[in-house]
Amino acid sequence: MNPKFTGLLLLVAALFLLVQSSVYVVLQTEKAVKLRFGELVDANIQPGLHFKVPIMDQIRKFDGRVLTVDAEPESFFTVNRKRLIVDSFAKWRIADVGAYYKATGGDEARAHNRLTSRVNDGLRNQFGTRTLHEVVSGERDLLMANILASLNETVRGTLGIEVVDVRVKRIDLPEEVSGQVFRRMTAEREKEARELRARGMEEAEKIRADADRQRTILLANAYKQSEQIRGVGDARSTAIYAESFDKDREFYAFTRSLRAYKQAFANKGDIMLVDPDSEFFRYLNSPEVQ
Repeated sequence: MNPKFTGLLLLVAALFLLVQSSVYVVLQTEKAVKLRFGELVDANIQPGLHFKVPIMDQIRKFDGRVLTVDAEPESFFTVNRKRLIVDSFAKWRIADVGAYYKATGGDEARAHNRLTSRVNDGLRNQFGTRTLHEVVSGERDLLMANILASLNETVRGTLGIEVVDVRVKRIDLPEEVSGQVFRRMTAEREKEARELRARGMEEAEKIRADADRQRTILLANAYKQSEQIRGVGDARSTAIYAESFDKDREFYAFTRSLRAYKQAFANKGDIMLVDPDSEFFRYLNSPEVQ
């Protein structure tokens, strides 16, 4: 091989390696700093293509997206000394890459540990000024907003990061008291159920008594109306009978005697002693009576 050609190849390879070691790219999702002999010289490298001095300069890149730190469950006390086991997490991202590098050396695990400690301190302070009901449901949103504001006041300057959100995943009672609380809650619910049943039975008795009263009133009014209608009917019937019998009194007396004979001789086993000349046998003795 020609020595000149070999030298040219070596020169091209050296130039390629020099360019490759001098050029670097920072992505949109990254944060980067430049170190010269280990000293921070550029803490605001924008995304894009950049150059550096080989050997002298070193580029450190970090994830610039929103990251999650999931803290281990911690024990906190409320203002009335109720102990709670709180499981929380925080969302954060790098706000000042220079301050972040100086505070953590670019170690994400160290940043997580320091942020977790501050989140737990904030939760402890907020829980310590509130009751159990307030931290569980009453003031949960306000509690999270206060923690977020207080965290960003400190971690922006000390760690160079911004806390985007802090949330409580779960709040539990300690195992040694959860059984007692459960029994107390069960007793309270049973008491409430008994009160509701008693109230329901009372209302049922009121409704039943009112229904019985209305039934009695309806029956009394119906009986009253029926007696009035019956009285009017009996009066009209009597008037019709009187009017019709008044037209032929003798015939009326005759038919009434026939009914009396029928009732008197209905039972053949009866014995009746009557004077044959009495008024009872008037129409039998004299059929032509006028």
